[in-house]
Amino acid sequence: MEEVIQYVPNLYATFWALIPPLVAIILALITKEVYSSLFVGIVIGGLFYGNIFQSGFSFEKSVLHIFEDGLVGVLSDPYNVGILVFLVVLGIMVCMMNKAGGSAAFGEWAGRHIKTRVGAQLVTVLLGILIFIDDYFNCLTVGSVMRPVTDKHNVSRAKLAYLIDATAAPICIIAPISSWAAAVTGFVEGEDGFGIFIKAIPYNYYALFTIAAMILIVALKVDFGSMAVHEANAAKGDLYTTPDRPYANATEDVIKGRGRVLDLLFPIITLIVCCIIGMLYSGDFFKGVGFVDAFSGSDASVGLMLGSFFALIIT
Repeated sequence: MEEVIQYVPNLYATFWALIPPLVAIILALITKEVYSSLFVGIVIGGLFYGNIFQSGFSFEKSVLHIFEDGLVGVLSDPYNVGILVFLVVLGIMVCMMNKAGGSAAFGEWAGRHIKTRVGAQLVTVLLGILIFIDDYFNCLTVGSVMRPVTDKHNVSRAKLAYLIDATAAPICIIAPISSWAAAVTGFVEGEDGFGIFIKAIPYNYYALFTIAAMILIVALKVDFGSMAVHEANAAKGDLYTTPDRPYANATEDVIKGRGRVLDLLFPIITLIVCCIIGMLYSGDFFKGVGFVDAFSGSDASVGLMLGSFFALIIT
């Protein structure tokens, strides 16, 4: 019987494994094109998988690895599909809240009660912390809600972008009920992924220090470098500090009408509650498993997908 020779990529677990992500990051910084840069990184990784620097280089292996093992393999994984469905539903809910006028209503309410620049920035941070389900959902919601408020108090668009972005990812990576938690726990095979995620929260220094530093920067009014220039110009009425004003008409997508604050709060609260119930359901909480054990043994992908689906139906 002829022995089957298993193909082994010679560049696996070597220094060259760092090249694809480094190329993608550097290209993204230079070109400002994230997707094309990631694609170039993927292609380079595929070529390395085919042992491009070896005599036995296989272009066929590279192409199959990119599409069959990569694209098709990822999309055929039920765990990944569940996360994708969850993200699609979040996008639908953001559009619904905007169309219902909830975002505009909350912005108008906040505008009447917030009297200072510091207050506008702190509320932006607080709202970002409360919306911990997903970082993209966080950015879309907080941005559309708080943009009119920060504009009213002459907070630069650069500072608003920093506050939103520096809140979204850090709070999601330390929140047990989030798309990040679902993704991270899925990477742990043969272990209690959710339990490890919970135990790792106190050691997630980047997320914790970023949130703390952001609150201090706002409260102490500390700005430096390019941000200081943006804020100084914003105080004089120039929110953009760029000649072409790329975001000058960005407020046009905020729907104004008869919306209520409840049209924003109800979907968000419903989403959080339903996702928690979905997580507990996937962990067999309703079959007698304890609360902590149910969370620890839950399938985050299934829980978030079910929770977001029912939240969409309810709202």
